[in-house]
Amino acid sequence: MRKIISLAAIAMLASTVAYAAPVKHALKGANLAPSAKVTLAVARSTALAARPGVITDQELEKEKGGTGLRYSFDIKSDGKTFEVGVDARTGKVLENAAEGANPD
Repeated sequence: MRKIISLAAIAMLASTVAYAAPVKHALKGANLAPSAKVTLAVARSTALAARPGVITDQELEKEKGGTGLRYSFDIKSDGKTFEVGVDARTGKVLENAAEGANPD
């Protein structure tokens, strides 16, 4: 009986982990994380609040605007891809626009 319960718990945990991580890639620019004051999890939540959808790519990068360090998320919403930028030091949304013909 305990084996059945343990196997069920493992299967449930594995399916939860697979569902919770739709982004296939690790964070690009992770080496910049020590300079960020906002965590990746908080930045993802902020980006999804600004543009509901599914995050398909994520990056931490140095870029003009704000404090110069931002999380950049590609979010698929209503059949289009949007780029949402979140300042990695303040948490402020810096960008929320449809990606152009030449995405980063």
